[in-house]
Amino acid sequence: MRRGIVIEDDWPGYSLELFTYPEHYHEDIESVYIPHGVIKDRVERLARYVMDDFGDNIMVLCVLKGGYKFCSDLVEFIKVLGRNSNKYLETRVEFIRLKSYLNDQATEELHIIGSGDLSFLRGKSVLIVEAIVDTGKTMKALLQHVETFEPKMVKVAGLLVKRVPNMAENLTDYVGFEIPNHFVVGYALDYNEHFRDLNHICVISETGKMKYKV
Repeated sequence: MRRGIVIEDDWPGYSLELFTYPEHYHEDIESVYIPHGVIKDRVERLARYVMDDFGDNIMVLCVLKGGYKFCSDLVEFIKVLGRNSNKYLETRVEFIRLKSYLNDQATEELHIIGSGDLSFLRGKSVLIVEAIVDTGKTMKALLQHVETFEPKMVKVAGLLVKRVPNMAENLTDYVGFEIPNHFVVGYALDYNEHFRDLNHICVISETGKMKYKV
């Protein structure tokens, strides 16, 4: 595992006044936790790690919905790096949609929305791309499901890994950031389908939780 950038427990984030963001979220977020530019730079570095570890082709399995921006940026950086080096990694992207949160609480079970048939992974070198991993229960269940289709190899890229009891550090091969146990939104991470349009990763406020609770 390649450990990510560690954000300490006492990091308050940046003042909202320093960044632009959708004004209708003004009372719904507390701070900008990880700015968009920092995210992009870190994702580019993860792309280099992936290029080093995979052969000449890769099957990317993007976990929707939260992983789509991370996946899109990661794949684009892999393509750019390939065009500017003597190694080109042929990349195919497939998608799987999981449901693992209700409000701000993780659920115990793996809920695959749509077809769970991943037979196209058989014999392939697979990279699972997930936006956030905490206890790892969902990821562990997904890995077990993926392994039943006999891929050649499987690695996991997680943009965020949370420091929680029994954290899933050993499940994630490429980590963007290791963060405290805060509920964060933005960069396609949502709270009941809101906040996906934020470019930065932000900490949701109690006002935001109440406003968008279901």
